[in-house]
Amino acid sequence: MKNYDIDKIRNIIFLGHSGSGKTSIVEALLNVAGITNRMGNIEEGNTVSDFEKEEIHRGFSINTSVIPIEYRGNKYNILDTPGHFDFKGEVSAALRVAGGAVLVVDATSGIEVGTEKANKILEEKKIPRVIFINKMDKGFIQYTKILEELKDTFGKKIAPFCVPIGEKERFEGFINVVDLKGRRFDGKTCVDSEIPEGMQISSIRDMLLEAVAESNEELMEKFFNGEEFTHEEIHTGLHTGIVNGDIIPVLVGSAVNSIGIHTLFDTFLNYMPTPNEMQDGERIGEDPKTSEVKIKKVDAEETFSAIVFKTIVDPFVGRISLFKVNSGVLKKDTEIFNANKNKKEKISHLFYLRGITQIDSDEIRAGDIGGTTKLQHTQTGDTLCDLKDPILYPAIDFPEPCLYLAVEPLNKSDDEKISILLQKLTDEDPTFQVQRNYETKQLLIGGQGEKHLKVIIHKLQNKFGVNSVISEPKISYRETIKGTIEVQGKHKKQTGGSGQYGDVHIRFEPSNEKFEFVDKVKGGTVPKQYIPAVEKGIVEASQNGILAGYPLINFKATLLDGSYHSVDSNELSFKMAAMLAYRLGVPKAKPVILEPIMKVEVLVPDDYLGDVIGDLNKRRGKILGIVPFGDQQKISVDAPQREMLKYTTDLRALTQARGEFTLEFKNFEELPEKISEKIILENKE
Repeated sequence: MKNYDIDKIRNIIFLGHSGSGKTSIVEALLNVAGITNRMGNIEEGNTVSDFEKEEIHRGFSINTSVIPIEYRGNKYNILDTPGHFDFKGEVSAALRVAGGAVLVVDATSGIEVGTEKANKILEEKKIPRVIFINKMDKGFIQYTKILEELKDTFGKKIAPFCVPIGEKERFEGFINVVDLKGRRFDGKTCVDSEIPEGMQISSIRDMLLEAVAESNEELMEKFFNGEEFTHEEIHTGLHTGIVNGDIIPVLVGSAVNSIGIHTLFDTFLNYMPTPNEMQDGERIGEDPKTSEVKIKKVDAEETFSAIVFKTIVDPFVGRISLFKVNSGVLKKDTEIFNANKNKKEKISHLFYLRGITQIDSDEIRAGDIGGTTKLQHTQTGDTLCDLKDPILYPAIDFPEPCLYLAVEPLNKSDDEKISILLQKLTDEDPTFQVQRNYETKQLLIGGQGEKHLKVIIHKLQNKFGVNSVISEPKISYRETIKGTIEVQGKHKKQTGGSGQYGDVHIRFEPSNEKFEFVDKVKGGTVPKQYIPAVEKGIVEASQNGILAGYPLINFKATLLDGSYHSVDSNELSFKMAAMLAYRLGVPKAKPVILEPIMKVEVLVPDDYLGDVIGDLNKRRGKILGIVPFGDQQKISVDAPQREMLKYTTDLRALTQARGEFTLEFKNFEELPEKISEKIILENKE
């Protein structure tokens, strides 16, 4: 594969609801460009994009695949992203390096949640987009109805560039309204054709010409004077409107029959921005030493800089780092600088990655996407740059885990290496996290949903041969006391030689602090050198609560009095006496179990507000407030962790996946008596 100049490169992300046909369209693009002899099929598991065992087994995309396609003297880097919400981290990374987008809509389903969410992200990030209505040859809802849905959802920006010829199984092509030509499927391929007689496209074309006129004052004047636009003026005006985000073209087609694929290529070339068209042709970062703002031109003549947007962990090859070059040229056998880690890296191998296939290259130029292997310090989101002219780009914003599950190996001999292997997978997926809860003695994995975590477990098996099981994590409860008690703890032991003697009088009572220890001994009844041992004894004893063995918190221990023996007393004796006082006193001080309470913020559209609030009330949530947040409502609520373990799954079901939430630990509160009794019984068993 040759190297291309910036004006010949387009970096395009494919987004859409799961099952809309993104991967099938990529297969059609590869086939039309002559890169493949026949189109791959998801059911057969032979597509270029979905090459991992897990993707082939499940029949949908899990990772973002980079598919570079050379077609008629230009290069198109296609970023094929997953449609399932559990893998939105892959989308976040791909969006960082994309210049344009194709929003794929399934003609049989119309506007789905994934379509809405994808468009909202593109709108926020100001990424130009094209809507491609796929599967027009299937039993679909009417084209006019889909257009109305698109206009209702996305507004006046919607501009149909195509009008279908035939419907459902009789769909055989479309009229390209921009270029005034037909495209028909002849049974083998899609070819140019005449516009069928009687097809009315003038109103749609007028709408497009009006959009062209709005691109600049000169064309606006020409439009009002009734003058015809030239072919070049039409394309230039539409290009300006699309790049600015004022126009969203709508194309139609069928990936399996390659209908609309040539037009899609033309749309990429004519209307999608080159890497140096976006953001005024600049990339803004900071000096890693001074934190001052630093700007790089997207130009091959600049010094080198790039951002790593994806890491692939291969048990045989090692780590593959995929990056987009923002400025300059990266060449083989050069030393570069990782600005995040403040480390040097050596580039020994450069390539373009098409699915799983590496295509070797001596250099990767500004605006292009490439890969390398065996970087020692580099992770996803890191900036690579010139040693003498360093820059640090903003990190990629990945979503935090919203579901945690406990994991353990089926084979106990894998106990030590499972956490190491899982940690390797966090390099590949920044939305996945691994934690060790030393209190519950569980290894926890966190992700975006159950499907996400199950895929991680299968990757662990397929890549590294370690089988494991997942379960709900144990809750880290606490215990406290609500009453006050004074108690004596006396430890006396005679063993023939010098014995052991420690005697303390301690008052236990509630406190707002996690733990307080107060010395009120008078007259030296407990020598000062032994008082730290008394405190240590209470601290150690409080690690095991009286009711269910959970740590005791929010209590105060006051050492009031005691006695000692001049020969038999020592630190151990007073530590044992304090522990005895704890075991005698705490059961009489009205002990209770505390549960962790989470601070939760839920974002939902108005239509689902009532259902979500009702569900939160059932979860013992305390609604603190509801405020408008853009086109949604933000609910602030305190809810027990116990009730929120699988909230991500339930919220998606309640809101058709339109709801989102964040949660963080807030405090501990008393557990209701019925649940407390159940917890105590479970722990005794």
